[in-house]
Amino acid sequence: MNLVSIRLITDDVDRLVTFYERMTGVTAVRPTPDFAELRTKNGTLAIGSTRTVALFGPGSAEPAANRSAIVEFIVDDVNALFDSLPAETIEVVQRPTTMPWGNRSLLVRDPDGTLVNFFTPESPDAVARFAGTPR
Repeated sequence: MNLVSIRLITDDVDRLVTFYERMTGVTAVRPTPDFAELRTKNGTLAIGSTRTVALFGPGSAEPAANRSAIVEFIVDDVNALFDSLPAETIEVVQRPTTMPWGNRSLLVRDPDGTLVNFFTPESPDAVARFAGTPR
């Protein structure tokens, strides 16, 4: 078994795609107006319109309702990413902070309210844990 993607359901695919493209530098693949994928070397962030929910079962997913999952991206320099953010358009939950497990993390919310963590391993243990992980 291998985790290949996480899918976010939204009422505004274009808005969410624009946010994630801006934050990651990854251009989304858009096979339909109702679906997009941001494919990274480690996995895919899929974004689907609420119109796709019926394919999984009516009412099975609800847009902008997440308060339990955190989408995470490893980056080369979280401080540089923070410094490049357009402050007026990105909701910063926590400025770059070194976490007890050795990652320096920046927490923001995407336009639908999902928590997104951008992090850079800092401690020797964290660096070793993510050694070889493509960025």
